[in-house]
Amino acid sequence: MALPPIAENLHHVKARIAQAAQRVGRDPHTITLVAVTKTHPWAYVAAALTAGQVDFGENRPEEAYAKFIENPEAVSFPVRLHLIGPIQSRKAKIAAACRPVLIHSIDRLKIARKLNQLAEEQEMIFDALLEVNVSGEPSKHGWAPESLKQELPQLLALEHLRFHGLMTIPPYDPDPEAARPYFVALRKLRDQLATEYPQHDWSQLSMGMSHDFEVAIEEGATIVRVGTAIFGPRGGY
Repeated sequence: MALPPIAENLHHVKARIAQAAQRVGRDPHTITLVAVTKTHPWAYVAAALTAGQVDFGENRPEEAYAKFIENPEAVSFPVRLHLIGPIQSRKAKIAAACRPVLIHSIDRLKIARKLNQLAEEQEMIFDALLEVNVSGEPSKHGWAPESLKQELPQLLALEHLRFHGLMTIPPYDPDPEAARPYFVALRKLRDQLATEYPQHDWSQLSMGMSHDFEVAIEEGATIVRVGTAIFGPRGGY
């Protein structure tokens, strides 16, 4: 089966990132593109690596481990692995074994404590983001803003998790503009937390996917998670 034009798609996405950033007076180089490879085979990853992409995102720890850690073909490439999906307690050890550059999806105190314990056992620190359900959708993971505020002192006291900001997934709508209020809400929450806890790093906002990343950038995203626009529709292997 022929690969999609991954290098061309990457070039196009990066151009759109630059244009969105420039519209609001931002430096495009301050925005990290995470190429989401969920369900895509290694050949797709290799094509993106060859095109210069280094940041990759996986939703499931077991798939991330198989694709980027166990896979001998991955060893020779400079991959920065991001875990972007919810982590179940029983998958926490696999997530830790992936040694991700960033965990985007710390969505509850229980998993934060579990990952903190695993990081302590491995004598390391995990860099992470706090996932916020700004829409209140029951199907979405993450803290409600007020719940996060209540539990934040306990989260920030975890010595082996180093938080750098927030992440969200807005309700899907084919109109990218429909996501804007949720991106604004996350940015405002981040700004509030940065004022209340200035000793901590709140520099990162992970928000925006293939259909709405330009709106997210206009509203302050520093990390966008793009899969379909680079690799095409998700498949299985």
